[in-house]
Amino acid sequence: MPRNNGEVRLDQTASGRIHHIIDVSVLQVSQSAYYDWLHRIPSFREREDEQFSGIVKKVFEKSRNTYGTRRLKIAMFHQGLSVGWRRISRLMKEAGLACKTRRRFKATTNSKHELPIAPNYLDRQFSIDQINQVYVGDITYIHTLEGWLYLAVVIDLFSRQVVGWSMAAYMKTQLVNDALQMAIGKRRPGKGLLWHTDRGSQYASESHRQLLKQHGIQQSMSRKGNCWDTQSNMY
Repeated sequence: MPRNNGEVRLDQTASGRIHHIIDVSVLQVSQSAYYDWLHRIPSFREREDEQFSGIVKKVFEKSRNTYGTRRLKIAMFHQGLSVGWRRISRLMKEAGLACKTRRRFKATTNSKHELPIAPNYLDRQFSIDQINQVYVGDITYIHTLEGWLYLAVVIDLFSRQVVGWSMAAYMKTQLVNDALQMAIGKRRPGKGLLWHTDRGSQYASESHRQLLKQHGIQQSMSRKGNCWDTQSNMY
């Protein structure tokens, strides 16, 4: 009901609004204009925004507050919703959603570990005469709208073609396993394939060595402190 000095008390509970008093003079609008706004029917876009906002919040929370507009757009697309990144950005801002700051980015692999190191069977013999004979792998990083991401690649040394890859925000064993499994599934190399990488802990891990054993792949690693054994002949 109207109050003195332009005050309006919200007593409606059916709309879900909390009881409070608003001084419309502060808003520089008349009481009638305020009531018109209060009782108007939301537009289709406003109702759609309300629906999308709920989905954005749910996906954002599920990502542990790490997804930005690009990943939210992809996630919503997978749910059958085509929403532009500008709209998602606006909805995030209106909802007060902000991505967590990632931990400091590590640009290189860790070769200072106590894990088993494979011999350098390749020994810089980079002239290969057939496909699926030698694969070389490496981890690099690229900058995206979501920040820095790690990219693991698998290259057939004969054709210099990328036959497997994987990208993630972390640099763990699963990253290189996924890349190699893609190459295996795509090329189906025979047993005896030589797999040459640097001495990074991801490639020396138990999980990765078990994957190689499972597919009959022989592991080879660069000499200590000489990552160029791999990198200079990959591209």
